[in-house]
Amino acid sequence: MNRKDPKLTALQFNEYINGHDVRGLSNLMTANHTFIDRANQVDKGKESMTKGWMDFFASFPDYKNTFNRVESRNTYDPAIWTAKIENDLVAEWRIYEDTEENREKFSIV
Repeated sequence: MNRKDPKLTALQFNEYINGHDVRGLSNLMTANHTFIDRANQVDKGKESMTKGWMDFFASFPDYKNTFNRVESRNTYDPAIWTAKIENDLVAEWRIYEDTEENREKFSIV
């Protein structure tokens, strides 16, 4: 059960991404954290994804996420990515292709 608005957890996770703060990201991941990329490649586990974020930031040192709108719907926050929040931690971070179909799917047309 979440004690705070799941959107706040997702936004904090994104702030850690923008700050390339791997420790902060790790602290917000569940032990069984799952990352799913736009090609539907799945990476599971907090330890694996902590290393994955380190490698990602090394490859893309200027990477930042910018959002124009953020909405919260139950435990998912769509923005062509979804964050599944459980007990105030990120259980799943998923990225979707920015397509008209996905925009319609998440009502962000």
